[in-house]
Amino acid sequence: MLASAGMPSWRTLLVLGRTSNLPTVWSNCLAGWWLGGGGDVKRLTPLLLGATLVYVGGMYLNDAFDAEFDAQFRRERPIPSGAISLALVWRIGAGLLGAGTVCLVSLGWTTAILALMLALCVVVYDAVHKLITVSPVLMAACRFLLYLVAASTGTDGVTGYAVWCGFALAGYIVGLSYIARVESTRGRLRYWPCVLLAAPIALALVMNAGEYAKPALLVSIILGLWLAKCLRYTFGGMDRNVGFTVAGLLAGIPWVDLLAVAYCPKRFAAVFIGLFLAAVVFQRYVPAT
Repeated sequence: MLASAGMPSWRTLLVLGRTSNLPTVWSNCLAGWWLGGGGDVKRLTPLLLGATLVYVGGMYLNDAFDAEFDAQFRRERPIPSGAISLALVWRIGAGLLGAGTVCLVSLGWTTAILALMLALCVVVYDAVHKLITVSPVLMAACRFLLYLVAASTGTDGVTGYAVWCGFALAGYIVGLSYIARVESTRGRLRYWPCVLLAAPIALALVMNAGEYAKPALLVSIILGLWLAKCLRYTFGGMDRNVGFTVAGLLAGIPWVDLLAVAYCPKRFAAVFIGLFLAAVVFQRYVPAT
């Protein structure tokens, strides 16, 4: 395996961290914080910073664990292409994950326990996701725990609704991840994961009533249309492009988060729309997968 002789480029570092997906991490944090009652906005800084470092560190470790697989199926990735050494990726990934966990632990005991669970889940996923068929459940567990970490920083803490919305997001991630599993290997693609993508819509339509029903229905329609647009790249014809589908579904996560807080003020809702647009734009420069 080739190793980089000098310092890796900024692009290599950004690609390793799948940084185009960071707007979806931030939207998870904002939604979870709001579902936990919101409160002191100053707590958002260590929350967003910690989540960012944990995510990017986890993505570095993902490539480190996948070095042999990528050498066979994804030779364009930074490690097999020789853009950066495997040893350096291990060091950066572990450092970022550790620093992010420390940021989150500083937010209180409940957050600390959940943050440690999140960090452990990230490492376990990175280590075994190519070895077991249920690895999408582990990926979903990471996003679910991130929701709970964010909710724990709010005034009300981890509420029942935050947990239910976390489960709905997890369902979406499971569906997305099962589709993503066949992106590199061109394996058999099953239709059932697509049903799980609708979990946030189903929860929103059941849970929102009265004055909350209209905004939930509007966001549900938007998310449904985005899902249809993304899935047509895979199921719409003979020349499937799973990569386009997966990238689009990842960019759609802020819509899932907005659906969870559809009753929020318009200015807060606009932040989620902005994060969705940011994810779409960033994917033009840094691959989402």
